[in-house]
Amino acid sequence: MVRPPKVIGHRGAAGSAPENTLAGFRRAAALGAPWVEFDARLTADGQAVVFHDDRLERTTNGRGRLATTPVAELRRLDAGAWFGAAFAGERVPTVGEALALIAALGMGANMEIKPDPGRDGKVARAAMEAALAAWPEGREPPLVSSFSSAALVVAREVAPDWPRGLLVDRLPSDWRDITVRLDCATLHCGHRGLDARGVAAVRDAGLEVLAFTVNEPDRARRLWDWGVAGVFTDFPERLLAAL
Repeated sequence: MVRPPKVIGHRGAAGSAPENTLAGFRRAAALGAPWVEFDARLTADGQAVVFHDDRLERTTNGRGRLATTPVAELRRLDAGAWFGAAFAGERVPTVGEALALIAALGMGANMEIKPDPGRDGKVARAAMEAALAAWPEGREPPLVSSFSSAALVVAREVAPDWPRGLLVDRLPSDWRDITVRLDCATLHCGHRGLDARGVAAVRDAGLEVLAFTVNEPDRARRLWDWGVAGVFTDFPERLLAAL
């Protein structure tokens, strides 16, 4: 059984460091976040890397789609200067690099496998294999989540003992069937798509509820009062102070 903490750093500590970077994970650790969440995608040559968007423009000085960019080209891009001059030169990490650092920092992790139409299974396999190779044996394994059922099927094939979570923006009518079929331990939902009754129903089904993305302490307190196990936040320091 997975036991998520109440506060999880979203893409590291995305409010105070560039998202999905090693600097962001170090920042989250410095702020006291017990876990961090990050996103996994696949380069043109099959390398699992930590990146959120389908395209490069928002968080790097590159252009085009990540899926058509080789890893060597991706690694030359600046993934920090967009956020602030202090982070200039920060690179896009591989999944292996990210998890090795997260483990060394003593944190837990939630790896979100991003949907990639036509390649969901391939992305999941590469990300899971990289994660398995990097994560220390004997440590509580990362939680693996996705909006893609196909990705979660592959995640179960590669690492059946690693916990899985279904991502949704709002609770669908068939969430019970999906989570049972995929043997999920958690259900991750946009916080605006949750209410007390929905949280209770998910918990009664034996799942932990996680909510994204919550940056206001008052909202976090309400979610915790409803029984939400943990919230993803860009500002872990704010919500840790609200505990």
